[in-house]
Amino acid sequence: MSKEEDNKAVVGRWFTEFWGKDVDLAVVDEIAAPDMLLQYSLHAPRRGRDDIKAFMTDFRAAFPDLHFWGTADLIAEGDYVVGQWRGGGTHSGPAFGDFLIGDLPAATGRKMHFTGTTVLKVLDGKIVEEIGLDDGVAALTQLGLIEAAAGGAGA
Repeated sequence: MSKEEDNKAVVGRWFTEFWGKDVDLAVVDEIAAPDMLLQYSLHAPRRGRDDIKAFMTDFRAAFPDLHFWGTADLIAEGDYVVGQWRGGGTHSGPAFGDFLIGDLPAATGRKMHFTGTTVLKVLDGKIVEEIGLDDGVAALTQLGLIEAAAGGAGA
């Protein structure tokens, strides 16, 4: 296989085992670089295996049905792999204070569903960074942390 195909296989496994319906945190030790950077607009950047595992543990506790899935084939060039996804979950767990804009009290019952695009850098079979652009406005509006503008766009 080519380097790009190898990198796509690593990222495919990451998306399935880390971000998928049933998380397996062992994958972090297996394919994340020790100082991996995980960065999305909704959350403060996370760095390192322990920090990334703690992030996902807390996220899944607050949103037990949380999961994400790909919506297009992965695209790879050199060390980079790009993926498009959809995901979400229901906040039925403990209070969650990891959103940059504010905290959720315990078990609000609110659902979020949003999309995004992620660029991952893979070196020697390890993910060294995952930087994503997500539709945080949609997620935060659905969770009640921001209000939709009255009248919509252009009003």
